[in-house]
Amino acid sequence: MRTQTTSTERRTEKLDVRVSRSAKAKLQAAASASHRSMSDFVMESALSRAEETLAERRIFALDAEKWAMFQDALDAPTRPLPRLKALLEEPGFFADSDR
Repeated sequence: MRTQTTSTERRTEKLDVRVSRSAKAKLQAAASASHRSMSDFVMESALSRAEETLAERRIFALDAEKWAMFQDALDAPTRPLPRLKALLEEPGFFADSDR
């Protein structure tokens, strides 16, 4: 999954970031080495990292044995949770007392 490149999507929002002098120099050097503006380099790098982070939350891999265990856990009958049931049966804070 790849986000649209910055050159095809209109930029309408602003993002301000404070960095140290050394961090800025490193970003400038990396942008220069990749023949990109610093803005494009930082944007593409940040979006790439964002995609990785979000993918880690959506996708996980299991071997066959662990997949079977996962499926069994999903298919298992629910267990009674009396305290949760009691909580859900309590009238809510804003519930009408006439009901």
